[in-house]
Amino acid sequence: MAFESLSDKLQNVFKNLRSKGRLTEADVKASLKEVKMALLEADVNFKVVKQFINSVTERAVGQDVMNSLTPGQMVIKIVNEEMVALMGSETTEIKLNNSNELTVIMMAGLQGAGKTTTSAKIAGKLKAKGRKPLLVACDVYRPAAIKQLQVNGEKQGVPVFSMGDHQNPVDIAKAAIEHAKNNDLNVVILDTAGRLHVDETMMEELANIQKAIKVDQTIFVVDAMTGQDAVNVAKSFNEQIELDGVILTKMDGDTRGGAALSIRAVTGKPILYVGMGEKLSDLEQFYPDRMASRILGMGDILTLIDKAQSQIDEDKARELNQKIKKATFGYDDLLESLNQVKNMGGIADMLSMLPGVGSQLKNVEVDDSQFSRIEAIILSMTPQERANPDLINPSRKKRIAQGAGVDLSEVNKLAKMLEQMKKMMKQFGGSLPKAGKRGKFKFPFSI
Repeated sequence: MAFESLSDKLQNVFKNLRSKGRLTEADVKASLKEVKMALLEADVNFKVVKQFINSVTERAVGQDVMNSLTPGQMVIKIVNEEMVALMGSETTEIKLNNSNELTVIMMAGLQGAGKTTTSAKIAGKLKAKGRKPLLVACDVYRPAAIKQLQVNGEKQGVPVFSMGDHQNPVDIAKAAIEHAKNNDLNVVILDTAGRLHVDETMMEELANIQKAIKVDQTIFVVDAMTGQDAVNVAKSFNEQIELDGVILTKMDGDTRGGAALSIRAVTGKPILYVGMGEKLSDLEQFYPDRMASRILGMGDILTLIDKAQSQIDEDKARELNQKIKKATFGYDDLLESLNQVKNMGGIADMLSMLPGVGSQLKNVEVDDSQFSRIEAIILSMTPQERANPDLINPSRKKRIAQGAGVDLSEVNKLAKMLEQMKKMMKQFGGSLPKAGKRGKFKFPFSI
């Protein structure tokens, strides 16, 4: 997971700071030296690290911090604030014209950065906001690029404009704009061609598109896993075609995080979104404060809430809440609850956003396959049994186990799990599950 190593190192530094009570200037400087090394190892740009440490030091060795009752916490607060400032302080949206006026967005980047998939993800987000996007296949060189865009466009329910390969991308862009105007579409997203490295031909093509049509936003898509290279490439693109913003992809991978912490400071361009997976829904708005919170091990409750609001059906949630209050929560309701969690990205993804839990999950295999087994057991019950669990006697349990292809003990564990859930719901709604140091993560009432 992104930032895992950096986050662990920073949390160790902060743990030592908190344990000291009173701090000397030497304590602060020694801690910040460790922070500096952790950032450099995370592939953060050297000049960015130097400026960051200077800014933190200037604030952290002041009398207000040294004389504070909790100087360690004050230093951590300063590190957090400076990290937010480093990544841009404010959240930046893609700038769109009025809905009755066309907005043209040009996606740029190297081959393999995920530009085509990201174009479709952006189209889906804009459609959900009430816009009428058109995806445009301007990559006429990469085999299957047009087909990939068409498949992703269909999945998002967004039309795709293509003139086939061997066509001039400038002509395609011009024709796409006319098509959008004639079909009442108000956002045109140009999926342009990339290369394996920055070259003159690619830059010239992008510049020609910008000259031929009015491009409102030029967005650079870059693979976060390339670290410092991502920053250098973004800088090169910005110098030649003037970018408006950046999207970092593959932030869910084993990336050291240097790109996210450097790119804003080096290019002066905001990070708009981060790609957190391969699904077309896996694109998160970039919030500098939330990202800093994740890096420093403070969790990311607000993003978790956003995910819940976008994925959970409010009517069903209200209905479930009423059933919980009346203690009529049955197996259908349990299945519905688990499906909602699954839609939010799974247990591991959710728990990593809770303060202090992400570090506990390190080296722990989170077993989401339990969902499938629970689902199989519940679907082997009759509608009456699902609605009224008290009907399920030993002979029925045996039949359910055979139908689900599981051992009888698993049906018994599920029954116990439901009972425990009901008790917890009556009390408060349950406590956070604990993650052990090794082995598989399990629900507190796991089967």
